[in-house]
Amino acid sequence: MSDANFVKYVRRTAIAGGATLALFAGFAAVPSVLSANAQEINPSAIAPPSGAPMSFADLIERVRPAVVSVTVRQRPDAATAQVPEGLPPGFEEFFRGRPGRPGPAPTALGSGFLIDERGTIVTNHHVVEGAEEITVHTSDGRDLPVDLIGSDEATDIAVLRVRGNNAGRFQYVTFDDASHVRVGDWVVAVGNPFGLDGTATAGIVSAMGRRDAGSSAYVDYMQIDAPINRGNSGGPTFDLRGNVIGVNSAIFSPTGGNVGIGFAIPANTANAIVQQILQNGRVSRGWIGVSIQPLDQDIARSLGLEEPRGALVATVVPDGPAARAGIQQGDVILTFNGQRIEDSRDLTQRVGGTAIGNNSRVEVLRNGQRRTLNLRLQERPSEQQLASANQTPNATPSPTPESGAGVAQSSLGLSVRPLTSADRTRYELGANDAGLVVTSVEPTSDAAQKGIGPGDVILQAGGRPVRSAQDLSTAADAARRANRPLLLQVDGPRGRRFIAADVAE
Repeated sequence: MSDANFVKYVRRTAIAGGATLALFAGFAAVPSVLSANAQEINPSAIAPPSGAPMSFADLIERVRPAVVSVTVRQRPDAATAQVPEGLPPGFEEFFRGRPGRPGPAPTALGSGFLIDERGTIVTNHHVVEGAEEITVHTSDGRDLPVDLIGSDEATDIAVLRVRGNNAGRFQYVTFDDASHVRVGDWVVAVGNPFGLDGTATAGIVSAMGRRDAGSSAYVDYMQIDAPINRGNSGGPTFDLRGNVIGVNSAIFSPTGGNVGIGFAIPANTANAIVQQILQNGRVSRGWIGVSIQPLDQDIARSLGLEEPRGALVATVVPDGPAARAGIQQGDVILTFNGQRIEDSRDLTQRVGGTAIGNNSRVEVLRNGQRRTLNLRLQERPSEQQLASANQTPNATPSPTPESGAGVAQSSLGLSVRPLTSADRTRYELGANDAGLVVTSVEPTSDAAQKGIGPGDVILQAGGRPVRSAQDLSTAADAARRANRPLLLQVDGPRGRRFIAADVAE
């Protein structure tokens, strides 16, 4: 805004303010317009809604000494993606530096809170990721170096400890199990948004059990509308008793600023991770050695299930716990240790929270029959190990075959041909593996709408291997008679997965 425009703006504001003052002055000068029954407003009669405090001041004064600001000097290689979003044009250069003139040392800002008098601090993993040096600033003005005890990327929790024994005793706060938290409860957040340490905001719990707020399969987030912004990450969410019921982790915002939608890791989840890190320096989780996919309504119908409940086994890791227990591709895991499995995420959380080495009972649905299997959990490999194991560099689709190169399966709207030895090599299949290569797909077919395309390989249909177009046709006829979609196991560039395709007359 130019100086001239700013002056005009100030004048307009002053004029508007003056008009307002004149209005109220005139109003006060004409008491005759007031009702005879009008009474002076008594400020003491104004009360907050039932259950709300008149002020959060006592609470904030009590908990603020336990909240710290976290400053992280990052390794240069870890800071390349840390340029803030939404900067004015040209400001990115300040963060990245210019050729021949490096920018300032890359830093990240966040929040944290003390959970014991010795200086143990909880924050977010993403705040300290790639850290070369970490410092915390306390409410009494001290800047203290800290060490990283451990962190867990899957839940975005990290634990720090003040270095040395000369820092003195700290005021701290404690986790609650959050079992009493309900939607609509008051919450208070204290943190370091945009470097403004000690900032306090208040709001309510907007929702519980948010599964769509992040990529973690291990966190069902608590949504709050207490304003949090960048820099609040890792800070605490308090209830009105001053207990920590959540760890602020993320916001939803099209602008980068607060729009009233923030997400916190519930205290029971966060505290369980913190205790593992304090005891072992890291987090370990149970693993059964399968990849799973959600059940949608069509897949559930194709399996004869009344509702899409359970976890569908897409692949089984060779010689893993599930493979040794006899779990197969296409099984639906219905219960784990007697607990009903709602969906694939539920299974991941239950398995991850089970002690390694424990014997577990798994109830599966296979070919319409229920059976119970026993397995012994192993420790879940790291995400890097899992990603490396799941890489299939040869699994690229073959060139799109010419139209008419396969046998048409009109009820599914596609054409197929048997696998060749070259196909088996390309898709890393065994010499005896069955399958049909899709050569063309009718664009309007349900199979096409659900992602089947030329070059994909159909490995199973209706729970049975398919070696010929006739096998596929037979499975389609059986699905039509049962008035169900046909469950297909498909391999291709999108990985191995199950698809339930409608069968036309």
